[in-house]
Amino acid sequence: MAKIRKIIHIDMDAFYASVEQRENPELKGKPVIVGGDPEGRGVVAACSYEARKFGIHSAMAAAKAYKLCPQAVFLRPRFDAYKAVSHLIRAIFHEYTDIVEPLALDEAFLDVTENKPGLTSATWIAGKILQKIYERTGGLTASAGVSYNKFLAKVASDCNKPCGITVVTPDQAAAFIDQLPIRKFFGVGRVTEEKMLNLGIKTGADLKQMDKAQLVRFFGKAGSYFYNIARGIDDRPVAPEWIRKSLGKETTLSEDSDDLELMIAILDRIALKLENLLQKDGRQARTITLKVKYHDFACITRSVTLPQPITDARGIMACARSLLANTEAGQKKVRLLGISFSNFTDDSGKKRQPRQLPLPFPKLTR
Repeated sequence: MAKIRKIIHIDMDAFYASVEQRENPELKGKPVIVGGDPEGRGVVAACSYEARKFGIHSAMAAAKAYKLCPQAVFLRPRFDAYKAVSHLIRAIFHEYTDIVEPLALDEAFLDVTENKPGLTSATWIAGKILQKIYERTGGLTASAGVSYNKFLAKVASDCNKPCGITVVTPDQAAAFIDQLPIRKFFGVGRVTEEKMLNLGIKTGADLKQMDKAQLVRFFGKAGSYFYNIARGIDDRPVAPEWIRKSLGKETTLSEDSDDLELMIAILDRIALKLENLLQKDGRQARTITLKVKYHDFACITRSVTLPQPITDARGIMACARSLLANTEAGQKKVRLLGISFSNFTDDSGKKRQPRQLPLPFPKLTR
């Protein structure tokens, strides 16, 4: 019988905005919006919980956010500050397990199935991590989800924010999924949610009533995924290592968009994630590929190979902007954006055993 895994998903609470409030005490208790210019075509990258009370959320047009809350404090992102905090929290993760899969600067999966000596409870570990994050970052908070697979852990981490822990055991999974609104399912964006609602699928219980053939007919390859997660099945491992020949990240937009400034903001986030991955393991690549999926699901890629390897977010974004200009993005609405690397110039992509990273993390420079 296979051993039941113990997976933790840690997600910082209102990360960018919380860092800004920590560094400027005058902002505490105020609605803070980190993102673009509300007088232009800027978008909200993140916002404080005080701002969320007005209906503001990430990826919203900054101009709309201003209309909802004109008294909000608008700030431009300071990614170097956010990355410095990210290094601190990742160091904490590695005190408890070597199997850490970062998803962004502010979130990660941890596999604690095989705990270090003396550590037996995933819930206890999650609690200690949240406590250490608070103490070592000067009062920043995070939330955690604990379960036996990645899907449930990630959904659970969003259930008791801010500064909460939600545990979903195998015995609790069916009831937890049944009551879950369909919009809370990872992979269900605005368009998919609307389609599901039109089919009468409002909750996990409704989704479970659909057989696999029906779901595949309505949602293509994603149908099999929806069929499995409705039943609490997700066998994806927490993956701290990379595939040798390529490395990439992609993001599905919350709704189809022709806003080029929003696309640039999304690509900038992806570039920062990839910079962190490249520098953490000392990798270099000469080929960068941009992936664009349009609203009609047509998917195209644009690539460039450079004489010198790519090493930082600034260089990645310079290429990404140029490649994006050679697509129909902006003329056609876009639903997904991604960046990937290939043609590595070093041998560091070889599969290795998980290892403890040196502490403290070195400070990254641009």
